[in-house]
Amino acid sequence: MASLDQDLGPVLDKDGVRLTVDDAIATVTLTNPAKRNAQSPALWRALAQAGRSLPGSVRVVVLRAEGKSFSAGLDRQAFTPEGFDGEPSFIDLARGSDAELDAAIAEYQEGFTWWRRSDIVSVAAVQGHAIGAGFQLALACDLRVVADDVQFAMRETSLGLVPDLTGTHPLVGLVGYARALEICATGRFVGAEEAERIGLANLAVPVDQADAAVRDLAGALLAAPRDAVIETKALLRGAQERTYEEQRGAERAAQARRLRDLAGVGD
Repeated sequence: MASLDQDLGPVLDKDGVRLTVDDAIATVTLTNPAKRNAQSPALWRALAQAGRSLPGSVRVVVLRAEGKSFSAGLDRQAFTPEGFDGEPSFIDLARGSDAELDAAIAEYQEGFTWWRRSDIVSVAAVQGHAIGAGFQLALACDLRVVADDVQFAMRETSLGLVPDLTGTHPLVGLVGYARALEICATGRFVGAEEAERIGLANLAVPVDQADAAVRDLAGALLAAPRDAVIETKALLRGAQERTYEEQRGAERAAQARRLRDLAGVGD
């Protein structure tokens, strides 16, 4: 999925993550295709930094990856006694206190949490393998456009672990508890056709049409007034936690704000 950000100077380019900005559209690219964009704590910190570096003009963030795979998941070097240079190994973390381990995982999660901010709409453009942490990174976004060669899989359970990079909540929300449990517990692959059918993907297209599909979607998202999109996103995000009557009230309050804003009437 090359070319979405090819002519733009990077705002950030480090540890396998590049951020470019073109007015209202930002592109975050995973840039280590030689390792199938395998993930590490340094990459997660770079993702978090990308979120903090977004200018206020940005309305749509596209997440993409160089090479044939979106992300093969966690770099297995994390499980070696040596770990990554300058990083505590996962074995060392496991030997620490509960508070230290919790704080480390919370820091890792920060690279996955900002994609659903109310002031942006995030779109993951996913091709090839999106496994484990790669699957969870795609799930971190609001929307997903997948190439027809995509292979999602949640392999943590087969390694004796659990998905812990914020992927469980959106997965259950998209496909329901029973399907989410089956996908996670078996670690099986989910291809493009199934991903679109069960709600993991908003759109599945041939690989050579993926760039164009993402551009078209970004353009459509930018067509509506920004404040209306922000209010609508907040309404939809909160719908699962509200009762029907609470949602009715939230709709009324949001619409009142929009009408006053359009009429130029202060609160």
